[in-house]
Amino acid sequence: MSGTKNGRSPRSVALVGPYGSGKSTLFEALLDAAGAPVKRPADPRNRPTTTEIRLGHCTYLDDPWSILDCPGSIEFAHQTCSALAMVDIAVVVCEPTPAKAAMVAPLLKTLRDEGVPHIIYINKIDTLEGSIADTLAALQSYTASPLVLRHMPIFDGEAVTGYVDLMSERAYRYRKGQASELMQIPEALLAEEQAALDRLVETLADRDDALLEKVLEDIKPTPDELYRDMRKDLCAGAVIEVLVGAAEHAAGVRRLWKALRHDTPDPAETAERRQIVPGGAPRAQVFKTVYAGHTGKLSYVRVWSGTVADGAQLGGTRLGGIYRYVNGEMAKVPDARQGDIVAFGRLDGVPTGATLSPGGQPEPLPFPHPAPPVYAMAVATTDRKDDVKLSGALHKLAEEDASLFITQEGETVLHGQGEMHLQTVVDHLARDYGLKLAVQKPAIAYKETIRKPVHEHGRLKRQTGGHGQFADVKIDIAPRERGEGFLFVDKVVGGAVPRNFIPSVGDAAEEATKKGPFGYPVVDISVTLVDGGFHSVDSSDMAFKTATQIAMKEGLAKADPVLLEPVDHVTISVPNDYTARAQRLLTGRRGQILGFAERSGWTGWDDVEALVPEAEMHDLIIELRSQTMGLGTYKKRFDHLAETRAVP
Repeated sequence: MSGTKNGRSPRSVALVGPYGSGKSTLFEALLDAAGAPVKRPADPRNRPTTTEIRLGHCTYLDDPWSILDCPGSIEFAHQTCSALAMVDIAVVVCEPTPAKAAMVAPLLKTLRDEGVPHIIYINKIDTLEGSIADTLAALQSYTASPLVLRHMPIFDGEAVTGYVDLMSERAYRYRKGQASELMQIPEALLAEEQAALDRLVETLADRDDALLEKVLEDIKPTPDELYRDMRKDLCAGAVIEVLVGAAEHAAGVRRLWKALRHDTPDPAETAERRQIVPGGAPRAQVFKTVYAGHTGKLSYVRVWSGTVADGAQLGGTRLGGIYRYVNGEMAKVPDARQGDIVAFGRLDGVPTGATLSPGGQPEPLPFPHPAPPVYAMAVATTDRKDDVKLSGALHKLAEEDASLFITQEGETVLHGQGEMHLQTVVDHLARDYGLKLAVQKPAIAYKETIRKPVHEHGRLKRQTGGHGQFADVKIDIAPRERGEGFLFVDKVVGGAVPRNFIPSVGDAAEEATKKGPFGYPVVDISVTLVDGGFHSVDSSDMAFKTATQIAMKEGLAKADPVLLEPVDHVTISVPNDYTARAQRLLTGRRGQILGFAERSGWTGWDDVEALVPEAEMHDLIIELRSQTMGLGTYKKRFDHLAETRAVP
């Protein structure tokens, strides 16, 4: 059910972080601690990579919660951004390794830009080597909001065995798979614990004059005062609370639950942050679409206001079921209220991102746009009878995934966020639609042009009994400036070619540019009809077209044809530690570096601009990410056509 004993509104949290940080393990540990366990893999090392949002529901200390486990790979970032636009708070999961801190930089930037309150959970604390201060310092360099360490690890030799909660000044010993055990703060840690608490208080006092006065007068604040200020500053984005734990062993999970329970904004506060005016008809927003086999189409939604009952008319469609996910299983419920994140059934025709209301068509709410594609793959069915089936399946997948783009110009090409993203699509087509596909690198849109003008004569004379075929054309073929396109000019004088046949000559000349001597379209040429001849009986439009095609084929081959390749303007974005590496990567792909500068709005990042042949772009993103801890990305646009000696 969507209600609870004390009637508190449902709240939601998104778990986000880099691939391998342990988000899915934390997702399962949180549900387990709340008494709503889901099936976990026997060996966590065999856990499949999360490639789409997982939704789970539970109740913790009588509070209803929706938890979203978001993909960690940058290739599925649009799903993560869509989830963040819906939730009340986010937990950024990361590892206790300073060298990996940069991997959370894009997430921290997104969270700050969108104003989403967030907590950092340093997972796998049992693998900590060195000082927690080093990890904090590395993380701090990627966010303007001060990090406030709430949990200080307790060491036994080199092993982390527990932590001190600085705000309550209580120490806890980890117990594998169980709630942590209360213990005395080790005497050897008292001075370090007091220094850490002082730093926490000073950070909070920066935004609270009453607390600052206590600090100046050396009066110790109460835990309640600290809890109040932490929540206020966290919701305002003024600080980021940092907790530690080891989700695989359930260490620190209940402390995270209690922090979430206290610090997470209520749904009304989140709606206000999103500038959603209260009152009026109920409103919900679709943020994820799934075609789930026998269940049919499911739309994951956030209810922003009011209560939506099953069977309501939404977007012109009757709602066919409201579902929650308890213990990993779908459970039907009669309604969903403000703050709920649930699945709506059978909203055919309602796209992802749509704002819905039983009261008609509400004002659309903002929704994230996917990043431009950076990788492409051409696909074809191994059995031509499956072509129609493929088209229908791709339509559904594009509805499920807004970051998947499909073009069909001579071949079906998938455009997405990386190799894993598109391979996941191909696997999905095979597994759920029974489609066997051949995949290959997409064709490059090469063009041809000519370097020198030529004069060519085309003549057709056939006599096969009855009316024959006769046409005679003399044309000049000449190069034009790049980008000027095709031009046909009529300079016939004296009626050498009757006026009614001249359009056929122009049409045939342009038609002949579709395939030049190298087999590619010919661009940027002019064709001038200068002379010709005709027969009063045997000449026809078709005869003049054929004569023109003969002249064009022979003339283009003699006009010093040259192959043109598309060149893109590329902007690579990387942390500045990798700027030189990005430049070498571009020059190694025949790129012409145009310069680099600090990336606007991104501290510590650079944009490197270059002109790069499209033929060199196919796997650029794979190499770029492999050399930048998965952080590098790029955007591109067509710039110009250039002569090439590359062999297609």
